Amino acid sequence: MHRLFNLVFFICLLGGLSFFSSCISESDFADDPVGNFEALWSIMDERYCFFDYKNIDWNDVHRRFRPRITQNMTDEELFGVLADMLAELQDGHVNLSSSFDMARYWKWFEDYPVNFNEEIVNKYYLQQPDYQIAGGMKYRILADTNIGYIYYASFSSGVGESNLDQILATFSSCDGIIIDVRDNSGGVLTTVNRIVSRFITEDRVCGYIRHKTGPAHNAFSDFFNIDLKTAPADRIHYLKPVAVLTNRRCYSATNNFVSVMKELPQVKIIGDYTGGGSGLPISSELPNGWSVRFSASPIYNINKEHTEFGIAPDIFVDMSDTPDKDAIIEKAKKWLISGIE
Repeated sequence: MHRLFNLVFFICLLGGLSFFSSCISESDFADDPVGNFEALWSIMDERYCFFDYKNIDWNDVHRRFRPRITQNMTDEELFGVLADMLAELQDGHVNLSSSFDMARYWKWFEDYPVNFNEEIVNKYYLQQPDYQIAGGMKYRILADTNIGYIYYASFSSGVGESNLDQILATFSSCDGIIIDVRDNSGGVLTTVNRIVSRFITEDRVCGYIRHKTGPAHNAFSDFFNIDLKTAPADRIHYLKPVAVLTNRRCYSATNNFVSVMKELPQVKIIGDYTGGGSGLPISSELPNGWSVRFSASPIYNINKEHTEFGIAPDIFVDMSDTPDKDAIIEKAKKWLISGIE
């Protein structure tokens, strides 16, 4: 995130690495199905950060899955069992990667309404091809309104300071801005702070982070502040009303963006719950070379609350069946124009 956050996380990571290196190494386990199963179970047992919050009995998981491991099983069969075991964590930041597959947990969005239709957005709001593009953001002033609209598909798509200056200069006379991050599954946390810094005028604490200090499931450090600096005075700021549009596919860095924006007095979150994903992930390796990524450090909102399972909108809206309208955008327009929720 901000440089201070990077420093804090680096300090946290150093502490974590000293703990990790003293607990588990590839040489502790044989490179066979049983050894790889035990290595994965042990890595998660000592390093995963949400066992207590999610009320997961990891010992019971071992009891249920260990009988499925046999020494003569194929790599594909082993991979399937390990993937099923990791799915017990219900975490989209948990992946097992081999040369032939990547295990993933996507139920955080698969079992929920989509609440987004890119074709409708492109045709009726961005009015393709008339919109402009700056960095990873598509933007325009919505037709027949004085409202700026931004669609941002991924926090992995770079948005520089000059891009933000250009967009906000275009919207400087607008009565409000819609920032649509639906279907944005995350990316780079520093980009979150770069964007949010344009909507504040004073430095602030925007959340907290903790890190594991030992193998026990409840062994965590104290809370470290995640500090956010306002953009320099020579950059363009926007302090009029802002609507942030969300759905269940808002995940990871996008979840963090929503968490921070939700605390600003001029902002309303409109749409559906976000998908969550508040654990900062790291990676480790099994004896056979497969890589496992997992949530190692929980990030909290300003109230020191978990957002791992998602963030509620201020104004809940489900997409309607109207073929040429987006109910969530229309609700945002109404709020920005009239102030009525």
